[in-house]
Amino acid sequence: MQFQYQYYGATEVSDTAAAQSFSFAPDLLRPPVRFDGTLKQDGLGFLQVREALSALHSVVVSDMRIRGRDTSAYHQWLEEHEPQLLARFMADTGQLQQRSEEVSAELQALRAKKAQLLGPFYKAQRQYFDWLYQHNRDLWFVLDPVITVHPDRLLFEAFSQDESSYCAVSIQHEAFDHTGERVCGTTNIDYSASLYEEFQKIRNYKRTRLQLDPAGFDVTVGDDPGLREEKIEVPDSWLRGFLQVSSAMALPATVVELHPMDLFNVCAQLRSQREKHGPRSLRFEFPAGAAPQLVFEPWEKRLQTKRARVVDNGTRAPASIRIWGRRRLLTLERLIAQANSVRVHLLGSGMPSFWVVQMGQVTVTLGLSGWSANDWSSSARFHLLAPQARVSDAEAQAVAAALQSCWQASAADLAASTGLSQPQVHAAMSRWLHAGRAIYDLASTRYAWRELLREPLTAAQWQAPVSQEEAAALELLRKQQVAVSQLEFAQGQIRIAGRIAQPDGKRWFEPQLQLTADEQVSSASCNCNCFQQHRLSRGPCEHILALRLAAQPELDKGQRASAEQQTLAKEAP
Repeated sequence: MQFQYQYYGATEVSDTAAAQSFSFAPDLLRPPVRFDGTLKQDGLGFLQVREALSALHSVVVSDMRIRGRDTSAYHQWLEEHEPQLLARFMADTGQLQQRSEEVSAELQALRAKKAQLLGPFYKAQRQYFDWLYQHNRDLWFVLDPVITVHPDRLLFEAFSQDESSYCAVSIQHEAFDHTGERVCGTTNIDYSASLYEEFQKIRNYKRTRLQLDPAGFDVTVGDDPGLREEKIEVPDSWLRGFLQVSSAMALPATVVELHPMDLFNVCAQLRSQREKHGPRSLRFEFPAGAAPQLVFEPWEKRLQTKRARVVDNGTRAPASIRIWGRRRLLTLERLIAQANSVRVHLLGSGMPSFWVVQMGQVTVTLGLSGWSANDWSSSARFHLLAPQARVSDAEAQAVAAALQSCWQASAADLAASTGLSQPQVHAAMSRWLHAGRAIYDLASTRYAWRELLREPLTAAQWQAPVSQEEAAALELLRKQQVAVSQLEFAQGQIRIAGRIAQPDGKRWFEPQLQLTADEQVSSASCNCNCFQQHRLSRGPCEHILALRLAAQPELDKGQRASAEQQTLAKEAP
């Protein structure tokens, strides 16, 4: 996918002994977005902003992909020497072999001379790239962060280079002394690696100003020398990853609140000892009647978290949850001193996790994929776990209009303003999350309107391509092979069980589901090979998805009956 940006000038930083000003250049091809604020010098807001933006930068430049040895030079040498090697193999011990050895000696002398002549060039080239990486890292990564101005906060979002980590920095407007006009909206900003060094200079004795430079929006002359356009070819995985992050954040999770010192102990353990073999997971254990415990594998070192507590068990009480790629947590190390609380949202073993660090008026959310080598887009289909209540296009548009009018709202608020049930609201918002037009804020548990792209994706774009599981599930429904054997409402939960005949006709797949009151999948199981291998780390298998779709009409009837009872109760004298 090609992204086209148009900036007037570049992001500039003005730094003096008494003041510092960051003037971000926004994308002029988007609707105007304006912000101009000066950080308050009293309190710790300036320090929290500095550390949060530094953590954002760490995610932007992060790349933990394992790279093997580069064998391109060897293959090139092999291709060049293939005739010679073949001649040696076929030659006898006679004149041909002698001639081959003479040619080989001559070629060896020529290559030695070539290496001697080009040696200084290769050395200078290597030094240049080393210098470039240290002094102008902008050429090493091209994905500009997304910034959103909401009525109550400033939101920065970015992806890592390996697309396995997501970071969002939310700065409340109360952290600023506002000095200019504010226009809400989303835009891309011209971001340079040198900004990291400037962030480190933020101090309380300096007036620090953050500004989305509005001057560029007044430029109408196409040949203005300050006007520059950039066309960046971004892999489709970048967009799919962003969309999957939004879908995953809205799913039910086991929420654990840690003390900042617990996070410090996690980072200290990762710094002090490095594993040489697997398993390399960080295991959360939930003993009955006691605080959660963290276990570092493979040493089985147990970290007692006496001040930790489970805030939300995700409608179930798991015995343990394991997450991988734990060294990515070192990104949060600088935030510990300013943190008030750390909340960990665990979707399950091998599933994504979200670490929300609350620092007063600044909140940092770090989203990690199942493990370092697993990016957000390769196989994740978390939007399939979202509510599947039937919502018409008109109802989905009504939910979007209600959210756009206030920019941020909870599901209950959107249900009250549109007259829909909360499951319908969640289903409608699932569409907009997966279309890149909204985001779920874990810190406030609210939906927020955020246009990821300048031109919104069409339904055909964000729904395609249909996964194999989706296509297989629809085929099972078309052939009427799904039988719902149990559907019961108990203790605010919905339990669904079913049977699907296997191809041999002698055995059965037996998927089971447990939904929340808002019809979000909280747990699922199946005896098929796909689920036994991957669980829900790659989304639901075709049998779970087919059972969910087959049970949806009965769920809709239950929701309508519940709505009618509530209406009658309100009308009763």
